[in-house]
Amino acid sequence: MNSPRKVVVVTGASQGIGAGLVKAFRDRDYRVIANSRSIKPSSDPDVVTVAGDIGDRGVAERIVKEAMDRFGRIDTLVNNAGSFMAKPFTAFTVDDYVKTLATNLDGFFHITQAAIAEMEKHGSGHVVNITTTLTEQANSNVPSVLASLTKGGLNSATKSLAIEYAKRGIRVNAVSPGIIKTPMHAVETHATLAGLHPVNRMGEISDIVQAVLYLESAGFVTGEILHVDGGQSAGH
Repeated sequence: MNSPRKVVVVTGASQGIGAGLVKAFRDRDYRVIANSRSIKPSSDPDVVTVAGDIGDRGVAERIVKEAMDRFGRIDTLVNNAGSFMAKPFTAFTVDDYVKTLATNLDGFFHITQAAIAEMEKHGSGHVVNITTTLTEQANSNVPSVLASLTKGGLNSATKSLAIEYAKRGIRVNAVSPGIIKTPMHAVETHATLAGLHPVNRMGEISDIVQAVLYLESAGFVTGEILHVDGGQSAGH
């Protein structure tokens, strides 16, 4: 069923930033395909949930098939699903490495490749990757080389894809957050985490949502790494 109403795919959509993005896009009358491992069915007929591991190519293909079968198009993809762990480099296990790459890189590759193939058919689209400022401003208090390895790759891929698809009507951007107040961070850590930002506070989910919505509306912006990090990327 084809419709002029826009359709967005959001990964990592069950809580935190992902859930905030689903609500924000629905408030703008987008239809939504929402994915996470644990996501529950939606009572909203304009929100289709697809449970599964985004690192599995079969799940990515199912997401795109649901979007096309139900709504006939994909206008925007937000690659929000991500794995983050902070520990000393020599403490990472092979399992840590495999799991991080599976979510952050395999997940990006499979769903983005499938979504862009559909966007190309109608000559427009937008991909937004959620990365991290730690890729550019490493912090010895938050040793997280696997995040830098994978999310840094996504920053580079953002620019590469933006140039590859610029003349085909598809924009590709990234939002690079600081530390955001989500269920990932226990309340008792908030004061310490706030102090890691020059503005002396953690980011809110709404800060990232607003950044994604800005990029969604900014038709002349592509290949941008938009830092939403309380000044972390500027220095310390």
